[in-house]
Amino acid sequence: QVHLVESGGNLVQTGGSLRLSCVASGSIFTINAMGWYRQPPGKQREAVAVITSGGTINYADSVKGRFTISRDSAKNTVFLQMNSLKPEDTAVYYCKIWTYDGAASRAADYWGQGTQVTVSS
Repeated sequence: QVHLVESGGNLVQTGGSLRLSCVASGSIFTINAMGWYRQPPGKQREAVAVITSGGTINYADSVKGRFTISRDSAKNTVFLQMNSLKPEDTAVYYCKIWTYDGAASRAADYWGQGTQVTVSS
């Protein structure tokens, strides 16, 4: 079993900052990538930022220059620093990891339970 626990979501005013954290635990083999998705009210879930084990990072255009993803590989933890927050950033933010079990030649991905970020205008 693999468990992802997010934290750091909160209510913040426009222009404010938040830092999300996600810790992965359990039977984890190799983590190839870690990332953040979000689901605004009434909308589809969308990718926000992803960081690979090699350090490659991709951001959604809507958050470039405002959000920063980072990871602590030794602690199986990924962070999302969110600055200059806007009301349109309001969403449930989910952590996701992509793993690979070399012995079984099996890839698997896992989701966290989500953390609410609300940006007031």
